[in-house]
Amino acid sequence: MHYDVFNGDADGICALLQLRLSQPRESTLISGVKRDIQLLQQVDIENAQSVTVLDISMEKNQPALAQLLANDIEVFYCDHHRSGDIPKSEHLQAIIDLAPETCTSLLINQHLQGQFAHWAIAGAFGDNLLVPAQQLANQCGLSNAQIEFLKELGTLINYNGYGASLADLTFEPTQLFEELLSYSDPLAMMALEESPFTELQAAYKQDSQLVGELKPSFQDNACQVYELPCEAWARRISGVFGNQLANQNAQLAHGVITLNPSGNDYTVSVRAPLNNRIGADDVCCQFATGGGRKAAAGINQLPKAEVSTFIDALSNYYKHLGANHVS
Repeated sequence: MHYDVFNGDADGICALLQLRLSQPRESTLISGVKRDIQLLQQVDIENAQSVTVLDISMEKNQPALAQLLANDIEVFYCDHHRSGDIPKSEHLQAIIDLAPETCTSLLINQHLQGQFAHWAIAGAFGDNLLVPAQQLANQCGLSNAQIEFLKELGTLINYNGYGASLADLTFEPTQLFEELLSYSDPLAMMALEESPFTELQAAYKQDSQLVGELKPSFQDNACQVYELPCEAWARRISGVFGNQLANQNAQLAHGVITLNPSGNDYTVSVRAPLNNRIGADDVCCQFATGGGRKAAAGINQLPKAEVSTFIDALSNYYKHLGANHVS
């Protein structure tokens, strides 16, 4: 039995779409909300013969990966998050690139030599990699209208991945993948009145109206921090909202903290400044449930008592980085 294990955001879904459009195969799908990244432990070792892993941190899945390899299970692993030490095994094929200007969808596009580049463009736009996405779109000769559509599609797929549980999402990620797999070219949805795109578009429009009036709870010359309430709409919008803030103010780092249903802690999204896309993972990994990549990272459960510590860490990191950058 083959397993496809993938992040439930735009990058994970669009990476797997490219692979399965190019290499169709029956598989058991394992995914979850965007922050659910320790997914590899869900693979049934007794029945697994091979596993594809996309867009989840190898560092966060090392024990499960080691167990798969020890049982001679073939693993193809492609990602751009913190990896830790990559195991040496004849059963592992790894494509790992931590550069801030790439993502799993772009890595798979290179691996497949551009077979389904339009899905890679959507995935890169969804991961807020606007420049690489635009460059690939230009190479493909797309019109402005087509580029804007793929940008919105990627943003909407990414929006769909955020929530405290699957119940918060418009589509479960495995369901969304299966529905999108019927479109070998995402641009085919441009002409349709009903599609996953239009359904997500309507949901996003409703949620985004609620976030429009928010003001930062903290701001200095290095960062902005916004606090969102414990509401399903806030959990859904938090990641895309963080990307929007980063795009609007490229010299600042941004933090979006959303109160969790427990009422005791926050989910945190961090975006490094667009003009210096490093350090988000360094900031978040200072906290017990933090992780991510250089340009964008997060903390799954930040205790209320540590909010001021987080804000200090965010501000001080980018003040120090800015001082060094200037010098």
